[in-house]
Amino acid sequence: MTTRTRLGLETWIVMGLSLGRSGVYAVVSLIEAYTTGPIGEQTATLNPTLSARPGFDLTYQALGIVFGLVPVALAIYLIAIDTPRVGRHMGWDTTRVGPDVAWGVGLAALIGIPGVGLYLVGRAAGVSLNVAASGLTPAWWAAGVLVLAAVKNAVLEEVLVVGYLADRLRRLRWHHGWIIAVSSLIRASYHLYQGWAGFAGNLIMGAIFMGFYLKRGRLWPLIIAHGLIDIVAFIGYAYLPPHWLNALGIG
Repeated sequence: MTTRTRLGLETWIVMGLSLGRSGVYAVVSLIEAYTTGPIGEQTATLNPTLSARPGFDLTYQALGIVFGLVPVALAIYLIAIDTPRVGRHMGWDTTRVGPDVAWGVGLAALIGIPGVGLYLVGRAAGVSLNVAASGLTPAWWAAGVLVLAAVKNAVLEEVLVVGYLADRLRRLRWHHGWIIAVSSLIRASYHLYQGWAGFAGNLIMGAIFMGFYLKRGRLWPLIIAHGLIDIVAFIGYAYLPPHWLNALGIG
């Protein structure tokens, strides 16, 4: 088996086990929503309660976070096989903490604020589901679980759909434009369960994030930005007063 064939098959397998699989399920979920009724009248719940018993709910939530990161470990392991100093190679070493944090906060603002507007436009147009960012029942551990879920999402998505994918497709000698396009489409696809605003917003986010990574080679800013966006969304939904959420059109 040639190196090119091996890398191609490996990429299909890793994506199929992780975010590519999520993309297929999201497409089916959107089709189901359309065949159920107007999607603007339906709700997609993130971080749902997994058990009516709080102790088991916490256990299931923790297990979901831990096992959700296994594809990240697989991707890093595969890259590390033939790449020395994989942390520096992927841009998540600690040599540029200040600039990484600054870029991360800036990217979070650049993506997060217009993203809310795009979501509201999609809701007004009836082409997006109401996204309930937290379905957890009130518990002392709920905030911690939501923060950890946000961090898990950030690490999983940015390592796989940016760092890993960029490494493999560059080794396969893909043009940067095609790498950006494929990465963006994968990211957008697994958000289709939210409707078309989620698809469009993540398509734009994917193009900006992959373009940034290909130019600067730093993964940390993307993880920080994504984590901040999700933390604000998850915690805000869980703890803002209901009338505030209703006023924003996301109650």
